[in-house]
Amino acid sequence: MAETKPTATVKASAPASVKKSGNAISYLAPLFCIIAGYLIWRFVLGSADAFADAKEHSGEIFWPSYEKLKNPKDGLHKMYLGGIIVPLLIGCLLTVLTFVIERFLTISKATGTGSNADFIRKVQYELANKNVDAAIAACDKQKGSVGNVMKSGLHKYKEMMGNSELSTDQKVMAIQKEVEEATALELPMLEKNLVFLSTIASVATLMGLLGTVLGMIRSFSNLGSGDGGSAAAEQLSVGISEALYNTALGIGTSAVAIIMYNVFTTKIDGITYGIDESGFTLTQSFASLYK
Repeated sequence: MAETKPTATVKASAPASVKKSGNAISYLAPLFCIIAGYLIWRFVLGSADAFADAKEHSGEIFWPSYEKLKNPKDGLHKMYLGGIIVPLLIGCLLTVLTFVIERFLTISKATGTGSNADFIRKVQYELANKNVDAAIAACDKQKGSVGNVMKSGLHKYKEMMGNSELSTDQKVMAIQKEVEEATALELPMLEKNLVFLSTIASVATLMGLLGTVLGMIRSFSNLGSGDGGSAAAEQLSVGISEALYNTALGIGTSAVAIIMYNVFTTKIDGITYGIDESGFTLTQSFASLYK
């Protein structure tokens, strides 16, 4: 009686572990930006040279009295009188700009060179002609996330071409698993730090409103303790103007964060679509050519 050969099975490979690069810098960046925002508010916007009626405020280096800095020479330095919420909002704006630059550089690198659609068509053409090495060379030229995933899948594709033990379905599953593991390494890098933009987009407006409310409280408090008449009305109008700087800065920061968050998520969606299409291309090509 002939000996029955056991059916070959796909060897389970270790699951791909997502690269966990140190994210400490990402969490320290907002702190540094807030410190920088305070320094800008205190020593640039609050410089005594920018106020026509500045009084000596020695001994109040870190928390000067607003009453000793009056009649700012321009609107920019008038922002200083908006209160202690202003440096926080400046820090939020600096944080947004920091992560916008960081995400722009990272996602631009992940996008690679050329069009993803043209790249996938190039790979499809090379695979149709059974020229896997040329397809891998195309991945090296693409230099993006789609190219990285496609390259990992192509190496497994090439390995499965020479495998005579597994069935076609098992080989396709092996290629698909390799693509999924490569995708698991790429996606976290694309989405990293977007949470800061989405959070600031929501919080900046609320912080601006908080600064406005605090400024209004201070203005009406000064109004109640002062003399009536036109002088009081002038003091109130100046106080309201100063308080509204918080609102303007908060809304502006939130708008920048929302716009850039949507821009980056749109780009990431395009890259993700290219990754999905590359995996589909590999599995369908192998299934049709190596039955």
